[in-house]
Formats: sequence, structure tokens, C-alpha cells
Amino acid sequence: MKRLLSRMCWPPLALLALLALSACNAVGPDYEAPETLLPGSWHAEMVDGIASGEAPLQTWWTVLNDPILEQVIARTQANSLTLEVAYHRVLESRAFYSIAAGDRAPDLNAGANLQRRKFSETQLGTNTGTNDSGSGGVDATWEVDVFGRVRRNVEAADADLAASVEDYRDVLVVLLGDVAEIYVEMRALQQRASYAERNVRDQKATLKLTRDRFNAGLVPGLDVAQAERNLAITEASIPPLLEGVQRAIHRLGVLMGEHPAALQELLEPLGPIPEAPDVLTVNLPADLLRQRPDVRRAERQLAAQSARVGVATAAEYPVFSISGSYRHVSNSSDTWTDSESRSWFFGPDMSWNLFDGGQVQGSIDVADERLLQAMASYEQAVLEALEEVENSLVSYHLESDRRAALERSVDASERTVTLVKTLYDNGVVDFQNVLDAERALTDQQDQLAESEGFVVRNMVSLYRALGGGWDPDDPVLPEEQRLDGEASDELLVEPRDEGAAADADGSMSETNEQPPEDA
Repeated sequence: MKRLLSRMCWPPLALLALLALSACNAVGPDYEAPETLLPGSWHAEMVDGIASGEAPLQTWWTVLNDPILEQVIARTQANSLTLEVAYHRVLESRAFYSIAAGDRAPDLNAGANLQRRKFSETQLGTNTGTNDSGSGGVDATWEVDVFGRVRRNVEAADADLAASVEDYRDVLVVLLGDVAEIYVEMRALQQRASYAERNVRDQKATLKLTRDRFNAGLVPGLDVAQAERNLAITEASIPPLLEGVQRAIHRLGVLMGEHPAALQELLEPLGPIPEAPDVLTVNLPADLLRQRPDVRRAERQLAAQSARVGVATAAEYPVFSISGSYRHVSNSSDTWTDSESRSWFFGPDMSWNLFDGGQVQGSIDVADERLLQAMASYEQAVLEALEEVENSLVSYHLESDRRAALERSVDASERTVTLVKTLYDNGVVDFQNVLDAERALTDQQDQLAESEGFVVRNMVSLYRALGGGWDPDDPVLPEEQRLDGEASDELLVEPRDEGAAADADGSMSETNEQPPEDA
């Protein structure tokens, strides 16, 4: 009797022991977010027109007060195929997470078979006719995650999922920045073409004046030829500008996920170049870690690789599992459901790779080196983010100064043209002065329109460098449960609709490749 009780009790007791072991901490490093030292302010922060504060990063384009640009950006957010590709990559990562998380649950397999057989007389020596046989049941296996291989693998998949969300956000930031820059460039090209067309009208009037004076015998034919050449040069500058406008319209249509000419009717009419605000507000450097998707992605990739060190380390230790089977097996259809047809087994299993020629240690070394690479990549991403913002601040400030100087130059050139034409009409100066003044005005107006576009484009680059275009508090994917029991950040992305958002945090501590003592 005691022997029978012993046989009945040892599998449950072994199961309880394995479950107790599985509650131990997992081997490998426990991730902690790296501490990143950032400057307290920007180097170019105190210049005129730039101030520290809470920048409107989520919808930065609204500071330009351009309803058409806002409409184009809204359509891009809703229909962009580039965003749709990034969205499905998020779903792909979520599917991989589901695969990894599935290892935490038992593996159940059901099977059944039915057979009708006729035995030959030579088999049994007598004609037995036909015989029905069948079997059916359930087999189950479950890995008891004593050393955390499964947990670390799920941690890595969870961090990969968060990294894919950050990749979606990064695509959104770059895409909206590109749309705004192309739109501003298009408006600047339109303005340059408008200046050129106005100068063509003025130079035609100058040509007429020169011909009238030539016909009156007051000036030589050289003046007429020079006026014709000046007019032709200005006319030749217009087609490349208009071509650039059309190319920009077509590019915006494609980025928006629509036909290249979808915006033709909306954008072809001449519109003003958007104006940047008098004072540009920028966030502090520390906000980059929260707002820049590429930095956040690098941090999540670091977290994933940290978990993979634990996965590789767990291969040094035994793998415990529990398996069982319950079946009905019978050679007669009359006894399929009888208790005598039942068979079952249940108990723990253990496997341990005791010698592999150093392959496990090699895998651990590979994971460690990749962890160091991920750390360096994260630090590099932070430095490049700082560089982009500093460069954008400098470009915005200096281009603003250039635009102000060009505005003064254009004003002086316009007054010069008016005065010199009056003097030429009165015979005080020769025609070369008129040519020089008109050429200078055409060149300065063209540079001014170009500079006005550069100022706004540099503002767009600055907000893009700051990570603008999405809200860290917006959800991205359905809420999921993290390994520590806390709710994961909500992640909700609708394809071809609006931007993705998700918070992902974590940290990395010293590597502990040995299991805890109580394991």
C-alpha cells in the first residue's frame, strides 16, 4: 500500500518542486535603461528668434498657419502607403510576440484514428471476418521555465514589438517633414517664377522704350540688342522653375498615397510661402529621449538584445518539462468508451546538454558582443540626434539673417531700377546702367524667394530633428500585459489613418549569468 501511494504521489510532488523553481529569477541581465547625460540647453538657443519652452511638436505644422498645408498633411496621415507598410511591420512584430508568448503555455495535441480491418485466414488460421479498432486522446507537454529561457525570449519579443512601433513613428516623423519641406519648396519655386514673370513684364516695357528711342535716333542699336538679350535670359529662367513646381506637386501626391496629379487643382494656383513664427520655441535636449522615435527604437533594441543574452545563458542549464497523455485505445468498437480502454501517463522530464564543444558559450559570447554593439548604437543615435538639432538651429538662425539682408537688398534694387530708368529716359545715363540694375533686381528677388523657403524648411528640419509629428501619449497597439505584471503602453495604429504612438521603457543592470542561489 505504501508503495502504491508513493507511486501516485511523486509526480505531483515533482510538479510542485518544478513550479517553485520556475518562480526564481531568470538568468542573464535584468535590463535597466542606460543613463544618458545630455546638455541642459542648446548651444544656439539664446540667439534671436529661438527660445526654450514647450514646443508644439505634436502638430508643429500648425504654427505656419497654412490651411492648404494642413489639408495635405491630413491626407498624408490618412492615406500614405509608406505608413501602411510600417503599420504592417508592427503587426508582423506583434505576431512574433504572440509566437514567443505561446511558449509560456502548455502544448496540447489531440489525435484520433478509426480502422476497420479484415484478417486473412492465413494470419490467424481461421476466418475472423472484420474487426473495428480505434484510439483517441490528448498529449500535453509544458516547459517549466526554471531558468527563464522562455521569459527572456518573451522580453526580447516584447522589446522588438516596441521597437517596431518606434520605427512606425520614425517613418511618420520623416514623412510629415518631407511633405512640409516639399510643399514649402514648391511655394518658393512658385514665388521665384512669379518674380521672374513680373520682371519679364518690366523688361518688355524697357525693350519697348529702347526701341522707341532707337527709332527716334537717340540710342544705338546695341541698346536694343542688349535689352532683347536681357529679356530672353529672364524668360529662359521660368520653365525650370515651373517644372520644379510640377515635380513637387507630383511628389506630394505620391507621398500622400494618391495619384501624382491628385493635388494639381489644389496646389497649382500661386500661394504664399508659409511664414515661420517670429519666435521659434524648442524643447530642452533631455526631451529628445522621449520624443525622438529613432532614439527610442535604439533603446528598445538594446532592451531586446539584453534579454537575448539571458536566452543564450539559459542554454547552459537543464530544461525541465512536464508531459502527459490520456487515451482510449480499443480493438473493438463496443469497448471504445469502457474504462478498461483508458491509458494515461504523467510526469516530469529533464534534458541537459552536458557537452557541445563550446557552442553554448560561443552563443553567449555572440549575445554579449551584440549587446555592446546595441549600447554603442544607442549612444550614437543620441549623439546624432543632438547634432541634427544643433545644425538645424544654426541653419534657421543664419538663414533668417540672410533673408533679412536680402529683403533690404531687394528694396534697394527696386528703387535703383526706378531711378535709373528715369535717368536713362532723360538721357543722363547709358543703357548699361539699366541692364545692371534690372539684372541685380532679378537676381536679388530670386535669392529672396529662395531664402524665404529655406527659412521655413529649416524650421521644418528643426521640428523633425526634435521628433515632432506624433504624441507620446497617443496609443498605438491594443493594451498588452508585460512580464512584470504592469500594463503595457497602449498601442493603437489604424492602417492608412493616423500616426502611431507607444511608450516603451526599461533598463539594464549588471549581467548575472548564474541562477539565483534559491533556484
